[in-house]
Amino acid sequence: MGKKLIIANWKMNLTVNEASLYVHKLDKLVGKLKNTEVVLAPTMLALQPLNMQVQHHHFNLAVQNFYWRDSGAYTGEVSASQLRGIVQYGIIGHSERRHIFAERSKDIRSKVQAAVRNNITPVLCIGETAQERANKETSDVIRDQLVGGLANITSVEVGQIVIAYEPVWSIGTGKFASPRDVERAVKYIRRQIEHLFGKVAAENVRVLYGGSVNLDNAMSYLQTAGVNGLLIGESSLDVYAFAGIIKKCEDMPSLPVKRGK
Repeated sequence: MGKKLIIANWKMNLTVNEASLYVHKLDKLVGKLKNTEVVLAPTMLALQPLNMQVQHHHFNLAVQNFYWRDSGAYTGEVSASQLRGIVQYGIIGHSERRHIFAERSKDIRSKVQAAVRNNITPVLCIGETAQERANKETSDVIRDQLVGGLANITSVEVGQIVIAYEPVWSIGTGKFASPRDVERAVKYIRRQIEHLFGKVAAENVRVLYGGSVNLDNAMSYLQTAGVNGLLIGESSLDVYAFAGIIKKCEDMPSLPVKRGK
């Protein structure tokens, strides 16, 4: 299924200057990559100045958020059409957008559609809260968030989409999902994609894992069946830890990698 995909979500951290220095240092630490695609998601302020810099270092950029309309009287917003040519990916439906900023399913699916029509790859984040997990509602949440987020997408367009499974209870909490839990969730995601869009789409869609990923546990998730990469938050702010994760990912071909069914 091609290269592993590693995305660094810096959230509301790092100034423009700090971000530039980070990219320079990361390039020195990891060198040329053959088996790993690295995507950096800085704050909106840093996207434009980093655009030229990352092209020289063979990294890609992602936007953390955007508005779903292409233009109009929406003070303070930035559209996917304005980001076209600057970013290659767009993070959509992150739990912090859902739970802090009260984004609804219709907002999320409109953003997915906006990204696709502007040639930006959507990274659709899904995952259950601690309460939903305790109530054994994980499968229901995954299904509802997938259906809600992909409602306006065709079977052809779904091939452009990345799904990131991020259980809310593990994001930034230090609580770790077991590889077995992740494997079950990823298999269920692919079954739902197959139900909605067919077997080929289910086999080809890239599925990432995110949630308290760090240098110590990254490999266990990368080796989990059906996982095509990682979406990393806090650990990505430490350039040495993030570089270490990338190097482990780059060494994956020499390891016995299981394939999802």
